[in-house]
Amino acid sequence: MKKKKKIRIGVCVMEKKVKCGPEVSSAPMGQILERLQSFGEFEIVHFGDKAILEEPIERWPLCDCLIAFHSSGYPLEKAEAYAALRKPFLVNELEHQHLLHDRRKVYERLESYGIPVPRYALVNREKPYQELDYFVEEEDFVEVHGQRFWKPFVEKPVHGDDHRIMIYYPSSAGGGMKELFRKVGNRSSEFHPEVRRVRRESSYIYEEFMPTGGTDVKVYTVGPKYAHAEARKSPVVDGVVMRNTDGKEVRYPVLLTPNEKQMAREVCIAFRQGVCGFDLLRCEGRSYVCDVNGWSFVKNSYKYYDDAACVLRKMFLDAKAPHLSTAIPPILPWKVSEPAQPSEGLTRQGSGIIGSFGQAEELRCVIAIVRQ
Repeated sequence: MKKKKKIRIGVCVMEKKVKCGPEVSSAPMGQILERLQSFGEFEIVHFGDKAILEEPIERWPLCDCLIAFHSSGYPLEKAEAYAALRKPFLVNELEHQHLLHDRRKVYERLESYGIPVPRYALVNREKPYQELDYFVEEEDFVEVHGQRFWKPFVEKPVHGDDHRIMIYYPSSAGGGMKELFRKVGNRSSEFHPEVRRVRRESSYIYEEFMPTGGTDVKVYTVGPKYAHAEARKSPVVDGVVMRNTDGKEVRYPVLLTPNEKQMAREVCIAFRQGVCGFDLLRCEGRSYVCDVNGWSFVKNSYKYYDDAACVLRKMFLDAKAPHLSTAIPPILPWKVSEPAQPSEGLTRQGSGIIGSFGQAEELRCVIAIVRQ
């Protein structure tokens, strides 16, 4: 009997950067790849750092579907050349990943798709400390092309890889500046009371500060029909990272509104990134996208790993084997030793599901009446 040919999934990522590889199965990527492989339809092919960095693309492994995304030191143009040569199905399109390196292009793209963003203005400098006739700074506001931003306002570098974001406060509140940055130990921001003037070393985006009640919402898509959202304490509050007993940052699953689910779908489509993460601001009954991070996975959520594996399986089969059934088995292959649970479907708090986007029913509360 002829052996059934498996779909080859190429994993062309920097293993040292994203902690993904055959020897690392506890990371989100490893968890999801293990689940995909257990369906029996796929063969996982790890390219490895040596091949990615040193080998010509003609010697890279062949694959039917490709997982590839930029990280520090990653040769994105080289991966683009490989995709053009071999033409695999791309989970995240490579050309559009260049957009994510420039916040100006990110905002422009979001606006072109009608996705709400905070009110903002651009200050573009060709050289450090260049004086610009359209930029004015006073004690409690900056003015860009006649558009005034009163403190508090947000200042973001245009370069997407620069995460030093500043918030400037008005003199009536004592002034000063809060610097936001990627987590260092238990800190994610630092207040500098002596800083009053904005930076002039480079180009920046100036953005209206949006009060969110002390929480940030992170949204994660897996294809345009699935989205999971989590809330965390905003670094603007006090800069202290809330951690659980295992040392992990505390995050809570949250429900997305139908409008927010549509925004997640549009972000995924706009940037052509199947697996994508972005930041959502909820302010005064409205929602805004303020940053798009590209390839991002939820951490420490086995239910999310299950969901993501099922969604990716459907994407791969639709692209390379549409004749095969994409129906989810009643018991997932990696759970065959466990009793089936009613909650094993893809619907869950904070997530979208496979199917017509935005039409999924979600459990919002349970009301119990107990009589004695």
